[in-house]
Amino acid sequence: MKNILLASSECVPFVKTGGLADVAGALPKYFDKRRYDVRVILPNYSVIPEVYQQQMEYVTHFYTGWNFQDRYVGLLKLVLDGVTFYFIDCKDFFSGDKPYGDIRGDIEKFAFFSRQVLSVLPHLDWKPDIIHCNDWQTGLIPVYLNDSFQGDVFYHQMKTIFTIHNLKFQGIWSLEEMPRLTGLSEYYFTSDKLEAYGDGNMLKGGLIYADRITTVSDTYAEEIKMPFYGEKMDGVLRARENVLSGIVNGIDVNFYNPKTDADIASHYDVRTVYKGKAENKKALQKELGLKEDPNSFMIGICSRLTDQKGLDLVDYVMDEICAPDVQFVILGTGDPKYEAMFRSYADRYPDRVSANFFYSESLSHRIYAGCDAYLMPSLFEPCGLSQLMALRYGTIPIVRETGGLKDTVQPYNEYTDEGTGFSFANINAHEMLNCINTAKSVYYNHRDAWDRMVLRAMNQDYSWKASAKKYGKLYDELIDEKRATEKEFKKEGK
Repeated sequence: MKNILLASSECVPFVKTGGLADVAGALPKYFDKRRYDVRVILPNYSVIPEVYQQQMEYVTHFYTGWNFQDRYVGLLKLVLDGVTFYFIDCKDFFSGDKPYGDIRGDIEKFAFFSRQVLSVLPHLDWKPDIIHCNDWQTGLIPVYLNDSFQGDVFYHQMKTIFTIHNLKFQGIWSLEEMPRLTGLSEYYFTSDKLEAYGDGNMLKGGLIYADRITTVSDTYAEEIKMPFYGEKMDGVLRARENVLSGIVNGIDVNFYNPKTDADIASHYDVRTVYKGKAENKKALQKELGLKEDPNSFMIGICSRLTDQKGLDLVDYVMDEICAPDVQFVILGTGDPKYEAMFRSYADRYPDRVSANFFYSESLSHRIYAGCDAYLMPSLFEPCGLSQLMALRYGTIPIVRETGGLKDTVQPYNEYTDEGTGFSFANINAHEMLNCINTAKSVYYNHRDAWDRMVLRAMNQDYSWKASAKKYGKLYDELIDEKRATEKEFKKEGK
């Protein structure tokens, strides 16, 4: 049995602000339980729903020194859907009405969490072979393992993997305060370690000290070695490219299932998709107050409204997109300038554009089920999940060729009748518009080809099971290296 501890700052169903929570909550369920025991550890936030807090079992507690104060550290446990979850409890850090706050406070909060992940391990009746760290909030775990815990035989040869979900967020604060906030000596805050461009950088700790680095798609693993995508870490990533790889995320195919989805108007599968999508389109048009036109080419977006998502490209050619034979549905929250932009187009084209500025999981499902195409013109996209959900519902993605979008959407080829979507390469509004118009042309003028593409899209396997197999292979390689090293140590009598 190979023991893996996945450390994360968020995890469904306990607390979620983004895709990291989906990974931490879903991935462990899909491993072969006969070969891998994958457990999860996260902070015991006050915002975790009471229904789960009541199910947590007390494991232990102790006090530790932190910034010249004795801090209580509690350890709780909960088994859900066959997965063991551990929660580190400390009200000094994990109370409040949301998991993240000001960056200075978060730096200290997650430095404390990272250190306690290691501190609680001897109190378990279980020892991990690998600690799988995720994003900057856990970037110091490999650093602490190299530092304070290095001499303890319990931690000897314990390995770490660091996964980058979004390189843009790095846990950066002033170099002067970082030693106090993290409890690490100034030895670690040099340019070959945690210092970067005059500041301390927690994510860099994971990049430098982890045994393996992964990110959430093969293409993104290549992109982040270049300055445009590398967020000033491209030099470090090039230096460590021999241990860097990409593994695409998956989706919960039971939750995102048009055959059983309680949030959509009409259930369907690959055998009934054409009738099912027509009924869902009609229901969505009615719900959103759009003209009930079965022949309209309906494009959807469910997204955070940020510049990363390529919405400036949409703004530049929105009048051209909103042709009389097109309907456009947007769902999301974010930058007020994008809300104002889409609101203005909804006012200008009330029967063609529906702008919805709130979060609704159920409405997003109806958009996936009711739309014909799904637009993702992202400037960068480490993995992307929305395109996977669109494929699952037979909604054809129109994407920019970046990160996980390039890896998961095969461009349509009219000559070979292959592909699961449409894509464009450059950050260019008119290139995007041409791509949309090509998709629209196939929809209207080559409907048989479009319908075959819908079937291919729905038959893609982007379940977590596929991702788990790739992570399992990585775990195997790292543990085999660990055991070979231990064997060599024993042979030498060390």
